[in-house]
Amino acid sequence: MPSFFKGRKPKKNQKSDPEKQASDRSSEKNIQNSLSNNLEIIRRKTGHSSDVIVRHLNMGKNSDIETAIVYVEGIVDNQSIQEFLLQSMMKDDHKEELNEQDALDLISDDMMTVGNVSSFDTWDDLFSSLMAGDTLVLVDGIGKALSACTKGGEQRSISESTTQMVVRGPKGAFTESIWTNTAMIRRIIKTPDLWMETLKVGRITKTDVTLMYIQGIANDQVIEEIRQRIKKIDIDSILESGYIEQLIEDQTMTPFPTIFNTERPDVVAGNLLEGRIAIFVDGTPFVLIAPALFIQFFQSAEDYYSRFDIATSIRLLRILMFTISLIAPASFVAVTTFHQEMVPTTLIVAIAAQREAVPFPAFVEALLMEITFEILREAGIRLPKAIGSAVSIVGALVIGQAAVQASIVSPAMVIIVSITAIASFATPSFDMAISARLIRFLFMIGAATFGFYGMILIFLMMVVHLCSLRSFGVPYMAPFAPFIPVNNKDTFVRLPWWTLKQRPRLMSANTVREGTTQGPKTPASRSMVNRDGKGGDTNES
Repeated sequence: MPSFFKGRKPKKNQKSDPEKQASDRSSEKNIQNSLSNNLEIIRRKTGHSSDVIVRHLNMGKNSDIETAIVYVEGIVDNQSIQEFLLQSMMKDDHKEELNEQDALDLISDDMMTVGNVSSFDTWDDLFSSLMAGDTLVLVDGIGKALSACTKGGEQRSISESTTQMVVRGPKGAFTESIWTNTAMIRRIIKTPDLWMETLKVGRITKTDVTLMYIQGIANDQVIEEIRQRIKKIDIDSILESGYIEQLIEDQTMTPFPTIFNTERPDVVAGNLLEGRIAIFVDGTPFVLIAPALFIQFFQSAEDYYSRFDIATSIRLLRILMFTISLIAPASFVAVTTFHQEMVPTTLIVAIAAQREAVPFPAFVEALLMEITFEILREAGIRLPKAIGSAVSIVGALVIGQAAVQASIVSPAMVIIVSITAIASFATPSFDMAISARLIRFLFMIGAATFGFYGMILIFLMMVVHLCSLRSFGVPYMAPFAPFIPVNNKDTFVRLPWWTLKQRPRLMSANTVREGTTQGPKTPASRSMVNRDGKGGDTNES
């Protein structure tokens, strides 16, 4: 035991260590007056990183005022630094007036032509500004620093959405820059009531998270709830909006998404106008929208750009496809195992003949095919784009044909699984489609155990679970449960725009959306209009 403590020195002797003293100086709260000490602290705090650039300047009448500008290469606009900072500060116009006491004020007021200039005297503000892409100006003898907004660097340009495709509608999608994304919404909704609040989340990443809502339309209680949940987040990093989604959602133990996400600006604008709140996260093109309802995940932006009858029929088709993706394999298992009398005799005899050489029961057969298809789909996503689709298609064809010839599965099961897979792709929301992929296996287990009675039991459990969910206090199944008749005009069906006079009641503080005179007007005279603009017969003699 004595040898274990051998060589240890008292902690009081460590105070003389120069590295410890330097560390103590760097942990001080306020910026020092000495420029050299400040620059040394910045270099030490950033680990002498090669992308932290320090440029020294000598200013004043006799060039006796030492000045330095500090920025991080790659996240700043070098042209702005050159034109609006360096050239202005190196001119001789103000050398006579410049003195050490008011150097920062003169630089800020008369020399820096870049917008959004601020000053601070704490190290926390300095490093937050530096790592956000701003340029710092430090002057020897002054315990303050100036920060000039010079954010820039290489960024991805606005392109077409790759996850939510539409035939008709805007083509632009969000990028990884939060300010580009918020500006795209500003171009759509040109009102001063579009308010934004920016918070810093993440102890290490210091990620910008912005709340956007329309004051007077959004519900103040929902806004305050979202704000408080984001402020309570205590984590070291936020790398994508999925982090925020999982940390602020009402209930974790559910396969259904309770927060909607999209990369289309028009979808965000439409939801803001309904009273919802958008959550932008820097570094990702996917914007969160809350509160979210179950029926919202089956609505597409294109539904509101086409006629109501076309939109209604397509929306009903999506609901049908979602139902098929849930219960198609389970229905086949229930019919072939328990309820053969429900199928025409000719068809059940043909299915029985196909399954005569298959050694597995219908449930194992369906489970095997579903897992195989999920493996192929996941492999197709992870493979390079040039070969991903080809490998997935060829793999499905080859494996399906080989499995039938080897009498591992029946041809009817291959057809059922293929229809199920195609139906799952018809769901507009990828998150809801993934939920269907998981719940499908529960329906298969219920069908293999009790037939259609098991499927009904699983269905009732799913409905009860859906009715118990909340999204920031709003019932997930609204306006069905609770039933709100006036809000059912845009659910499974989409009535004409002139009938949608009210916003969703449980989300918006102002439910009036449009006037009362928006309906179509039948002309008093149904006669044709001449070239002269007069009614009457248009036939010319």
